[in-house]
Amino acid sequence: MGKLSRTQTIILTIFLVTVWGVNWPLSKIALTYTPPVLFSGLRTLLGGLFLLVVALPRYKQLHFKETWSIYLLSALFNVVLYYGLQTIGLNYLPAGLFSAIVFLQPVLVGIFSWIWLGESMYGLKIVGLILGFSGVGIISSGGLSGHISMTGIVLALGSALSWAIGTVYVKKKSTRVDPIWLVTFQLIAGGLFMSLVGSSVESWSAIVWKPVFVLCLLFISLFVIAIGWLVFYKLIDSGEASKVASYTFLIPIVAILIGSLFLHEPLTFTLLSGLVLILISIYFVNRTPNKLYLKNK
Repeated sequence: MGKLSRTQTIILTIFLVTVWGVNWPLSKIALTYTPPVLFSGLRTLLGGLFLLVVALPRYKQLHFKETWSIYLLSALFNVVLYYGLQTIGLNYLPAGLFSAIVFLQPVLVGIFSWIWLGESMYGLKIVGLILGFSGVGIISSGGLSGHISMTGIVLALGSALSWAIGTVYVKKKSTRVDPIWLVTFQLIAGGLFMSLVGSSVESWSAIVWKPVFVLCLLFISLFVIAIGWLVFYKLIDSGEASKVASYTFLIPIVAILIGSLFLHEPLTFTLLSGLVLILISIYFVNRTPNKLYLKNK
C-alpha cells in the first residue's frame, strides 16, 4: 500500500472512528432481534461477500498457496475471536463498559508494536497510552454501578487481546499479501466459521427479520466491517501501528454520544473529563520526540 497524505489520513481516520463508534449502539439494537453468534457470523460473512466483488478481479494477487497461513491467522484473531467474543460479551455487560475494556487494545498494540515491530517506545508515548485508556474508563464509569459480570469482563479482555495481536500481525505481514484479499478472505472464512458454530448452538428461527434489524445488519456489514477494515489496515500500513491505534480511543465517545442522542442513554458530566484525557493521549502518542531525546534513549 502507498503512503497517505496528511489530509487523506485525517479523512480516513474520521470515517473509521465514526462508523466504528456507531457500530456499538447499532449492534446493541440488532442483538435484540437475533442470537449473538449467528449475528456475528452473518455480519462478517456479508461484509466479506460485499468485498468479494472487488477482490475477484484481483485474483492473481491472492497467492493463496504461499500465504494461506497469513489469511487464516488474520481471520482467527481479527474476526473469529475479536467479533465472536465481542458479540457474546455484549450480552453480559453494558456497551459502554464493554467498549472501555476492549479499548485496552491501543495500549496492547503499543506494547506489541514495540516488542515485535521495533517501533519506538518512549516516556511520552507510554503516558499517552495510559491516559487514553484512563479516559475511556472514566467515560464508561457509569457502567460500573451494580453487578458486574466476570464472564463479560473476560470476554472483553479476550476481544481486546485478539484484536491487538491481529493488528500487529497484519502490520508485520502486510507486504506479503494483497490488502483487499486479506480483508475479504478473513471476513468470509471467519463469517462461515461463526455461522456454522451459531447454527449448531442457536436457532435461525430465533432471528426476527424486521426492517430495523435488516438495516442495522446491512450497514454494519458494508460500512463497519467491509469498508472499515480496509480503511483500518490502510492506516496501519501507512503509519506506526501504535499511533493509528491511539485514535481508536475516540470510538467509545462516538458510541456514547450516539447512544445518548438516539437510544436515550444518559450522558454524564464524566464524558468531558474523559474526552480531555483522550485528546491529550492522542497528542502525546503522535508527538515525535526530538532526535536528541531519542539518541539519548
